[in-house]
Amino acid sequence: MFLSKIILRGDDRMIEQRGYEKDASRRLFQHAKKFIPGGVTANIKHFAPYPIFMKKGYGSKLIDVDGVEYIDYSLCYGALMTGHGHPRIKEATLKQLDDSGTVIFGTPHELEVKMAEKLIALYPSMDQVRFTNSGTEAVLLAIRLAVAYTNKPKIGKFEGHYHGGLNQLLVSINPTQRDAGRPDQPEAVFESDGIVQSERENTIVLPFNDLEATEKLLRKHQDELAAVILEPVQGGFIPAEPQFIHGLRDLTNELGIVLIFDEVKTGFRVALGGAQSVYDVDPDITTLGKVLGGGFPIGAVGGHEEIMMQSAATAKSDVFSVGSDSHKTKNIVFHSGTYNGHPLVLAAGLETIRLLEDENELKSTFEKTMLLRKELEKLYETYHIKMQTIGMGSIFNLVFTDQTIRHYRDMWQADTSFRQAIDIELLKLGIYLKPLNRYSTSTAHTVEDIEKTVSLHERAIHRVLQQSEPLYAVK
Repeated sequence: MFLSKIILRGDDRMIEQRGYEKDASRRLFQHAKKFIPGGVTANIKHFAPYPIFMKKGYGSKLIDVDGVEYIDYSLCYGALMTGHGHPRIKEATLKQLDDSGTVIFGTPHELEVKMAEKLIALYPSMDQVRFTNSGTEAVLLAIRLAVAYTNKPKIGKFEGHYHGGLNQLLVSINPTQRDAGRPDQPEAVFESDGIVQSERENTIVLPFNDLEATEKLLRKHQDELAAVILEPVQGGFIPAEPQFIHGLRDLTNELGIVLIFDEVKTGFRVALGGAQSVYDVDPDITTLGKVLGGGFPIGAVGGHEEIMMQSAATAKSDVFSVGSDSHKTKNIVFHSGTYNGHPLVLAAGLETIRLLEDENELKSTFEKTMLLRKELEKLYETYHIKMQTIGMGSIFNLVFTDQTIRHYRDMWQADTSFRQAIDIELLKLGIYLKPLNRYSTSTAHTVEDIEKTVSLHERAIHRVLQQSEPLYAVK
């Protein structure tokens, strides 16, 4: 027998009733709201009934301000591929600080060259590299380069894909079924206020994993589209189908559209060379972030030489040289940032890559991730609950449906209320993950962590079924 979905979908009252008791976090959150809009400095950090404030982290564990320990499957939304406080990364960062005698130079330095060389060796699609301070900044530069290269104004992005908080791309990430439009021709649903109409007109929304419908839209708008950007693994857990991603590469080549892979989530998490190495597809531009910084803020843009060289600085292209002959800046793609290529960040990032270049580290992490996925699927099947894990490498998600998940719209049939209830119980039991988010594992996670995680899932199932019994109907 199978259980139906919880009736009170998304009901905040129900979340409050199920909510955990974290006294110190609750007090800190109420205090923070007096000084910080909404109590958090990034919207993604908020969840009901209130976010949990953390105090310490080590290996695969977090400890909150109430002193409660968790097995961490958020890992700073995937950034910490080697877990919290890896001794080699700490040592590399401190050594860089000690050797240089300063935090930052504000000038070129050798680590910029070393990291660029390393990325080009790992990502054959890259001829040259520029550094930024976040994945969002990397996408901003990638879009600017593509527009300059093609002299076309519009960008194609896929429904359900997230590319940071840029106005032009903050669209159709999580549209409602009512607003989303036709499956083969999605509506552009903007996800924030404050975006002017002129910016709204330059984004074409495309249907992921539907090559036929995507081709029609690309051919219709080929004279306007500078680039198509996508996450090769949507949201970090829905992989592109091989025939789709190869077909998209062929199409963009034919139509003169720059193809951008946003590998901020997937870079180093599905393979050292990112998802593009798994699919054997070379995009024109790649954006990276998260894992690349070893826990510090970073972004990178790499691509074909003729595209990247548009940002090459010259003596006569310095917008900051007051009174100089800088009229040639109109022919240069402007890119700058005081903290780009920060030496401490690159030291941490290079040591992270060295750790992951040990084949046994990645292989073992992927094997433990798959073990966790299989054991969780087996557990939920025991309770006749329709659940599947979807993902690639060291990232995956739990989706409560037995239907095939190929794109964003398929997620509408998943039982998110049951998933949210499970996640809240897990927070009480010592598993940290923002409710409804994807799981990320690290080299620090152990088989013991996995066994405990599965055990705590079983306890969470019992609690949710007991508390929700009146809301369920038996088929």
